Amino acid sequence: MKKKFFYLVLLSFLMCLPLSAEDVKIENNTEFNLYTGMFDFSDDGKRSTLIGFQHQNEELNRDTFLGNLSPITGAMFTADNATYFYTGVQAQYKLGGLNITPSFTPGYYNQGDGKDLGHALEFKSEVQLSLDLPKDSQLGFSYNHLSNASLGEKNPGANSYMFNFLKKF
Repeated sequence: MKKKFFYLVLLSFLMCLPLSAEDVKIENNTEFNLYTGMFDFSDDGKRSTLIGFQHQNEELNRDTFLGNLSPITGAMFTADNATYFYTGVQAQYKLGGLNITPSFTPGYYNQGDGKDLGHALEFKSEVQLSLDLPKDSQLGFSYNHLSNASLGEKNPGANSYMFNFLKKF
């Protein structure tokens, strides 16, 4: 009796397997964006190199009248120990192999030894241009502006540019 049950379970399992490689559908639902560049390049006194990463879960994408929107989360670190942790939304527009990705992300900024932006709450507006590469990858360039929207006594803002490598998993 135990042997028959084992063979029945094994047969049921085998019937659930795909018949060919074409039947296997691999979905890449997570995208990571690694980037590096120059923080506040327009301020000679406080410019600094930066490195960062960003995560996007494509299962949360929504098609809207504004285009394909999705939530993003990330962090940016400068050589002057300034940090910016953020979460927000980005839109995605494709023109053939070219991707245009504007985003808006509020976040927490800590100046470390870097530029004083006037408030812990900062807003990042960004636009990224990227080209599709093989194996679910992209190579891009982005520009952003950090501002506290005059929440603090001062609002100097910071302009940054980055080179991006994006990969879907």
